[in-house]
Amino acid sequence: MRFEARHIPNLITFFRFLLVAPVVWMLLRDDYAAALILFLIAGASDGLDGFLAKHFGWTSRLGGLMDPLADKLLLVSCYLALGWQGLIPGWLVAVVVARDLIIFSGALAYHRLVEPLTAEPSVISKINTLSQILLVLAVLFDAGVTALPADWVSTLLYTVLATAVLSGADYVWSWGWRAWNRKHGSGRFP
Repeated sequence: MRFEARHIPNLITFFRFLLVAPVVWMLLRDDYAAALILFLIAGASDGLDGFLAKHFGWTSRLGGLMDPLADKLLLVSCYLALGWQGLIPGWLVAVVVARDLIIFSGALAYHRLVEPLTAEPSVISKINTLSQILLVLAVLFDAGVTALPADWVSTLLYTVLATAVLSGADYVWSWGWRAWNRKHGSGRFP
């Protein structure tokens, strides 16, 4: 297989996978400023690979699978490490991880039992992802650069909680309803 320009987004995504371990290592070493820089680089790489894929039509099935997986691995790893460090409450880490496990399990079950899954994230799920990212950035900035007002981090904590619960419930409801209709052929989506 020879290298072609259309492979650049996938290479950037692979680079993001490689950043997960150093980000977690910096978090566990209490080097929050370095972790913040690496997290920002990972975020910039996500934006860059998405732009290149869409702008030049360099999309692929592999990239479509790798990109959200790299993002999820980075976020969940950060939440676990920040929870371990006591910078994010354990209960929030549990909610975030449980939501992702429920969605992944449901998607796998739907794909195996109903039909091939082609899902797009819902609006509330996108809001949840954004709030999760903002919380990581705020906590890292607060711990590694300068203190932020306490109510900023607290507001983000409860925003992540609310959007995680709502988006998880939304996925269970909408995909459960869709599966019911596919299997039983009755009714429309309410």
